[in-house]
Parts: sequence; C-alpha cells; structure tokens
Amino acid sequence: MAIPAAFLIAALAGCASKPVMQDGIRVNDPYEAQNRQIHNFNKAVDARLIGPVSRLASTGGDDAASDKGQPGPLDLVINMGSNLSLPGKVVNSLLQGRPGPATRNFFRFAVNSTLGIGGMFDPAGSDFGLPEEDTDFGETLAVWGVAEGAYVELPVLGPSTQRDAVGKVVDLAIDPMWSILQTDRQRALAFGLRAGAKAGDRARFGDTVDSVLRDSADSYAQTRLIYLMHRRHDLGEESSDIDPYADPYADAAAIDPYEQ
Repeated sequence: MAIPAAFLIAALAGCASKPVMQDGIRVNDPYEAQNRQIHNFNKAVDARLIGPVSRLASTGGDDAASDKGQPGPLDLVINMGSNLSLPGKVVNSLLQGRPGPATRNFFRFAVNSTLGIGGMFDPAGSDFGLPEEDTDFGETLAVWGVAEGAYVELPVLGPSTQRDAVGKVVDLAIDPMWSILQTDRQRALAFGLRAGAKAGDRARFGDTVDSVLRDSADSYAQTRLIYLMHRRHDLGEESSDIDPYADPYADAAAIDPYEQ
C-alpha cells in the first residue's frame, strides 16, 4: 500500500499551482476556497464540541492531582492514547531506516504497557529515560523523497498537506494495534483513547488555539502558516521556504541610512 500512496501523492503534487509567499513561508494552496469552507466547519465543531469537551476534561481534577505529584484523569487518558500509538511509530521508524528510534519506542511501549499499567503511567520516561519519539507515515513519505504537495484542511482533523493526508490513511492501515485488538469493542476503546489524547492536547494548548481561531484577523491563513512552519521544522524542511528569486538586498535598500 505504501508505494501506491507515494505515487498518488506525487501525482497530486504535480497538479498543484505555483506557490506564493506568506510572511516568508512558501505556501502552495490551490484549493484555498474549499479549504476555507472546511476551516469554517472545523471552527464551528471546535466551538460547539471539541473546545467545550477539552475544557471540561481539563477541569476534571488534574490540577489537584498535579499538586500531589500524581497524574490527573486527563493525564491518564493522554498517556494511554499516546501509548497505543507507539507500535505504529515503531513501524514508521523502521520504514524510514531508523532502527534507533524504533527500538526505543518499542521498549517504551513494552515498559509502559506492563509497569505503567496499560500505559496509564509513564515509567519509561520518568525512570528509564525513554521519551516518546514521534513520527508518522507523512514523515516516512518525506524521507522517501515524496513532495509535500498542496496545503489542505481536513474535516475535524484540521490542517494538513496532501502528503500528510495520505500518511494519515496509511498510518491506520499499517498500525499493528488494529491486528492485536481482536474485537470491535477493543478497537472502539482504543480509538476513543486516542481521540481523548487529542482532546487532551487541545486542552493543554487551549489558550493558544483559541487565540488563533477567535482573535486572528484571518484564522485560516494564521492556522495554515503555523502548521506549515512547525511541520517543516519537524521534518527539517525549512530550507524549502527560501525563495530562490528573492532579492537579498530588498530589505536593506528600504532602510534610510540617515534615519536615527
């Protein structure tokens, strides 16, 4: 499945329009009209469902638990959801030719699934020095040399690119957890825990997310800019933002040498 996905994203990328620059960031967004409609839908879902649920979860006793040095209910959900994502990260690291992160994530999963009581606690990180090393199939495609493609905003899932959108689908297909979990109830529980972990992330960064979605003059453009900046930084692709046709002296020429 991985190879057809790679060809698909490459073909989609080839259909993209000429990128433009936004605050020094290269933006390839030929589907902006459709993306903005989905963005407005996502904002409505966040305002009516995701935001309130995440705020409710964040007030579920976590502050009191943290004062005692213990994880609160939200922390436990986040820990379990993150733990269930580790087998997929192991597979992706191997596909990227990175056995080191694959090995560390494997042992992190083993330790937290046993000593951490199904991943509720994180002895791998606190006692064994094994932090989670995040990756996904979108990064795998990047390592294989597949182009980023156009920017897209996905319903509910939010900002992405064509490459990462394909990656999200393939991640579900190659995740060993779906083979390990035998019943629909187990799979539904695992999916719910992962969704809960995402809601936990929304709660932790709630002020920042609210500021972007509610206070920005153009929340769509701001969301797109932040996503592309962070994603390219994570993948080491910041150099793709450099405009080869830009005048390096343009800013300097605008400076008045006599202005004090």
